[in-house]
Amino acid sequence: MRALKLHGLYVITPDDADGARFLARVSQALESSNLGGWAALQYRNKLATPAQRLAQAHALTALARHHGIPIIINDDVELALRVQADGVHLGRLDGGLAEARRRLPGRVLGASCHDSLAAARAAVAAGADYVAFGAVYASRTKPAAVRAPLALFRDARSLGVPLVAIGGIDEGNAEAVIRAGADAIAVISALFDAPDVAARARALANLFNHSRSATP
Repeated sequence: MRALKLHGLYVITPDDADGARFLARVSQALESSNLGGWAALQYRNKLATPAQRLAQAHALTALARHHGIPIIINDDVELALRVQADGVHLGRLDGGLAEARRRLPGRVLGASCHDSLAAARAAVAAGADYVAFGAVYASRTKPAAVRAPLALFRDARSLGVPLVAIGGIDEGNAEAVIRAGADAIAVISALFDAPDVAARARALANLFNHSRSATP
């Protein structure tokens, strides 16, 4: 397992069947990344065709590299290998963490663990570099998702890997999540539903940095 520094805003791309609009929205979000406060960009677009997924993954890998942001592919080891992404993120139902670790030596491997510390321990044992818990709050992206209490982040510090919080996080509640022990906050709707995506990305990154610097 590699030592990973994951700290800040973890942006997950939105579901969008319009390829041009999709790339434009993500490009807008990345405009603020040079100001700091970003952890990673995860490519996830459930409405894309296989051909679109390959093209978009290539485009986002190049874009993320230009901005100096790690690019993570959601649930697709093959795609991560094809576009030479920095890593892959697997859900609990996707399986194959140990196999993904074998196929992606030296690259980032993340795992969704929902509300389970036991699942997180197993993921780390299988080679995960970071784990994600959530939904922390009610999520528009996954309204039926299991809820993860903030206390879980305190308990999970002993895992020794970065902790990512996901689910319903926005400017109004991000500070509480960071103070609870999350190293990174993952956002989709809170960013891409904003009328000004670039401004919202700046605000979210600044809120994270402010919250961390204010922690005693």
